[in-house]
Amino acid sequence: MLEREIERKLTKWAKENKVLSYKFSSPARRGVPDRIFIANGITLFLELKVVGKRPTKLQLRELDRINEAGAVADWAAGYDEAIDKINLYLLL
Repeated sequence: MLEREIERKLTKWAKENKVLSYKFSSPARRGVPDRIFIANGITLFLELKVVGKRPTKLQLRELDRINEAGAVADWAAGYDEAIDKINLYLLL
């Protein structure tokens, strides 16, 4: 499954489960996570990868910066892992 297919399925799942989901892009800053999920007063920045792939060093650095600033950021390989992380962090 390609990243865009994972994003599409996650967006549908989020809508069905009353989780806000936004595409995140920053023209001025490369390496930002793909999606933002919001529920129960918690915001999760999530970088998505296909199964077997890992984020780049730049993407990992951005995730670290977000976490160090006090927000919640992580990455997931594949749809199932993304659902697990969303459920874990957003306390669903």
